[in-house]
Amino acid sequence: MTDRARDKDTVWSHAALPAFPPLAADHTTTVCIVGAGIVGLTTAYLLAKEGRGVIVVDDGLVGGGESGLTTAQLCNALDHRWTELAKLHSSKHLHLASASHSAAIDRIERIVQEEEIDCDFRRLPGYLFAAPGHSPEIIHAEVQAAHDAGLGLVKEVERAPLLDFDTGPAASFPDQGQFHVLRYLAGLARAVERLGGHIYTNAHVVEVDEESVPDHVLVKTDQGVTVRANEVVLATNTPFLPKISIHLKQAAYRSYVIALPVPSGSVFPALYWDTEDPFHYVRLANLDGKDGAETLLVVGGEDHKTGAADDTDQRHARLEAWTRERFPQAGPVRHRWSGEIMETVDGLAYIGRLKKESRVIVVTGDCGNGMTHGTIAGMIIDDLVHGRPNDWAEAYDPTRVNLRAGAVSTFMKENLSNAAQLTDWVTGGDITDVAELPPGAGAIMRRGLHKLAVYRDPRGQLHERSAVCPHLGCIVAWNAAERTWDCPCHGSRFECTGRVIHGPATADLKPVDAAAPPESEPGPVVLARTG
Repeated sequence: MTDRARDKDTVWSHAALPAFPPLAADHTTTVCIVGAGIVGLTTAYLLAKEGRGVIVVDDGLVGGGESGLTTAQLCNALDHRWTELAKLHSSKHLHLASASHSAAIDRIERIVQEEEIDCDFRRLPGYLFAAPGHSPEIIHAEVQAAHDAGLGLVKEVERAPLLDFDTGPAASFPDQGQFHVLRYLAGLARAVERLGGHIYTNAHVVEVDEESVPDHVLVKTDQGVTVRANEVVLATNTPFLPKISIHLKQAAYRSYVIALPVPSGSVFPALYWDTEDPFHYVRLANLDGKDGAETLLVVGGEDHKTGAADDTDQRHARLEAWTRERFPQAGPVRHRWSGEIMETVDGLAYIGRLKKESRVIVVTGDCGNGMTHGTIAGMIIDDLVHGRPNDWAEAYDPTRVNLRAGAVSTFMKENLSNAAQLTDWVTGGDITDVAELPPGAGAIMRRGLHKLAVYRDPRGQLHERSAVCPHLGCIVAWNAAERTWDCPCHGSRFECTGRVIHGPATADLKPVDAAAPPESEPGPVVLARTG
């Protein structure tokens, strides 16, 4: 939804991207796509290639949201692991999931070749190895589960091909992939325009209305501009529609990344993952020598629920310690950042229509495999818009209700966690007086019955906003490293001065009117499910 990725020191942030104009006038099109990340641009490209009229709008820049914060691993070795997914899905859906993620890597490769996109795409193997204290039996079980899901070429090997530490037995996943995500998105964007599509940036969508005009959907921005379309795709990482139901079935997590130089040839080019919880994930970047000669080791992990921790420096430090123990040849940290992952209760994304006859299509729940899930989404939506059957669609249906024990347990855990956040309404704040707040810091403060999000900028000026997330009424938390206000319930995020930068919220944190009566403060929406 925004260009936060450009403000972060990632391995991709130096990439040159094409500029697009703001949305300055009303338009009519066949399909309007909200979001210019991997989902939005893949969908636009596939539709435009078949001659559909397409308009893409984003309130930031192309690739400026969570797509620009990925480590851009392309895997059919899914983050939830096949042993866990086997507890959550039928054999049929497991096969559909493995086939779709494999096909997504193939489709990315084909697009790179056909559009001649210079994005350092390459095929390479992936290796899953046991974390210290974990039994090697985990690896054997994962290989068997992968076979049961249709990935017959996965095999167990004695160790991953790393020289500096012995991983012990590893599961080898062939034909994985990696690329430079922003160069790929830039290539997709250029192709969309060449094929007749249109891309507009700095367009903040606040409403999607499929009731007012028969057979059409109206997409409205905060500047009063409207796009009228036959169908609309919400490709914003987490959608603002539906307001409640889909957010009961997923939760937002932050994941942390560092990048360090390593001598060329000192680390075998592959993707690496361990079985820790949260697990670590590793790849190399700059293997083609572009953007500087250094080869960078990119290491991620240390995940936590959004808004539930404020120890970014410690998490990056733990990642660095983990890395140096296993890759002693690594140099000083060159980049560090974090990104948001939407975790569904059953480990697969939600892709499809809001309901059977709806003209609004949603995509969310990347589950840490956003590049392949995003490409799968484009392929499914291309078929949905053209009225063609798609074998994968039932596995990703956003209206699905998974009643298997593991999914129900995750559902209960996440929603109990969200309910616990509502106690923030009756607790005190982080500070009792704004005088306690140093420049560049933010804190929650109680003033009467109000909860305030108070930020003092580097010049010493105070900025006070309501601490109530406008999505469903939870109290936001200060993220010191990102200088953002993060909602611990459903993952909405706001700039330090209150501007919304990540959904499902579409509105900013409300200004504080000191003269307003206490009862004017909205209360939380309590979510409950019975039966």
